[in-house]
Amino acid sequence: MSKTIVITGASDGIGLAAARQLLCEGHRVVMVGRSPHKTRAAAEELRTEHFTADFASLGDVRALAAKIAARHRRIDVLVNNAGAILGERTVTGDGFEESFQVNYLAHFLLTRLLMAPLLAGGASVIQTSSNAARLSSRVELDDLNNSRRYSPVRAYGNAKMELILFTQELHRRYHSRGLSAAAFHPGGVASGFARASRSPVGTLFRSPVPGLFFQSPAKAAGQMLWLATSEPGRNWASGGYYEKRSLRAVNAPSVASELWDRSAGLLGLAP
Repeated sequence: MSKTIVITGASDGIGLAAARQLLCEGHRVVMVGRSPHKTRAAAEELRTEHFTADFASLGDVRALAAKIAARHRRIDVLVNNAGAILGERTVTGDGFEESFQVNYLAHFLLTRLLMAPLLAGGASVIQTSSNAARLSSRVELDDLNNSRRYSPVRAYGNAKMELILFTQELHRRYHSRGLSAAAFHPGGVASGFARASRSPVGTLFRSPVPGLFFQSPAKAAGQMLWLATSEPGRNWASGGYYEKRSLRAVNAPSVASELWDRSAGLLGLAP
């Protein structure tokens, strides 16, 4: 059955590869990207609907949600895929550390603002996380803006752990109303990801190494496609985190509910 699938970060990398495959399978794909030029070019090539939004601006995210909700009263899948490893600590115009906002808080806001069409569709909300959540995160609720011991890799890992906690809490709060959620690690991808980062990870991605040892975007998109098109409860467990299509235990702090409430408070939303 054809699904309406919204993918952020869809103008490049695994988001673009997934959009291309989903359209070939007959699904309706709504592409979201940061660059107007890249997103428009990709959407015109694939002949599908598209929107642009810079997740470093929560005003952009709110406008994006309003436009999508006006066009789609039902959404079957939302893939929160956009993300970036950044460089030195930067605060956005909204007052939040940029990695926290771009990689986590903007996705929390978009999902909350699209809740009506998501519930109407009995949707799956899929988060592109990372094993950085396991390897380099240290989420502290009193320092969500990463003002202490900042590093680009740690801030990225924190945001990816926050997406896993968000996944758990989405399941807890909304599964009884028909919503499912999962997070996954795509593995190393030979794409443009992190090339603009002013960090050691950026240096790695600007080298020949990813092209020699990492997966192609088309292959790395496999887990995203699996979660988006298969049946939660039968093929995968809602609330879980996946690596290589296997449910992976994560040593996550027991703060998912409080993170949700604090995130809502930062955004002026009801918990």
